[in-house]
Amino acid sequence: MTLFKFKKLSSVLLFSTFLFLSSCADKESELELEIAQVPMEIEVERFDEIFFKATAEELPKVKANFPYLFPIEMSDQFWLEKKRDTLFVEVNEEVEKRYKDLGSLPVDIEMFAKHAKYYFKGESDRKKLITLVTEVDVTAKAVYADTLILVSLDTYLGKDHKFYQGFAQYLRPAFERSQLLPDLAENFIMQKMLPPRDRRFLGSLIHEGKILYAKEVLLPKVAEEDIIGYSKEQLKWAKANETEVWRYFMEEELLYSTDLKLNKRFIDTAPFSKFYLEIDNEAPGRIGAWIGWQIVRSYMKNNNVTLQELLTKSNDEVFQQSKYKPKK
Repeated sequence: MTLFKFKKLSSVLLFSTFLFLSSCADKESELELEIAQVPMEIEVERFDEIFFKATAEELPKVKANFPYLFPIEMSDQFWLEKKRDTLFVEVNEEVEKRYKDLGSLPVDIEMFAKHAKYYFKGESDRKKLITLVTEVDVTAKAVYADTLILVSLDTYLGKDHKFYQGFAQYLRPAFERSQLLPDLAENFIMQKMLPPRDRRFLGSLIHEGKILYAKEVLLPKVAEEDIIGYSKEQLKWAKANETEVWRYFMEEELLYSTDLKLNKRFIDTAPFSKFYLEIDNEAPGRIGAWIGWQIVRSYMKNNNVTLQELLTKSNDEVFQQSKYKPKK
């Protein structure tokens, strides 16, 4: 009899859980349908192709159409010589192989722009997507400006491309096509946040957590591992060891420490996080950012706050009102 009751109760709980998840899925679908209706016009300009194919006679017209891409101190001769540079030619040829057709990129960026406009007031409903070749300038891979979206295609040719062999192995996944939208979203989000001034480790956790949570909301179709730049195996490790990582932070009293080395150990991009334990070879880098993400997720779940408001909340408020408890 007891066993029967237990089974019956389990069935009820499972059914209730199914209804709850179904309800959440329906609400998310309704939200995405609403966002899809947000007015947004994306114009695509293949500047990489236009500039590369332009003749000396056509260059003045190209400069007139894209004045923001040509510093006034650079002469026409400089640009003509660049077009003949063997490395520049090779980079363009490789981009042409990979991105002769942009595929779903314009549509993907349009959907991101709609989400940005939906969650942040005052965003323009007209954007110009400009594709570039920057000779692998990693400082500006994807830029989201007022009416311009700049994407350096030569920084998204795939982690195994020959152009990236000089980079450390752990940095190369950032050159995957799957990182283009997360990079663009992060550039946009950083413009909506004040520079971090909280020198405590907790401040770094919450700051990174806000960025990752905002990326997650603005890119609902992007895989969780791509939001943070993990492999599937690294994401699996983070989820499986969340409780142990949090316990380590608490037992070592790291949250309120101002030791900047903690950012290098647990926040910055790295081949692994540094606990100085045997698990270091398994623990993915940026595990502190992962924990911060979970704290912010918990805060947003337990508080009625908009995404735009979240970015202005103090680190202490987010942490204290998050009611964060690691999953066991």
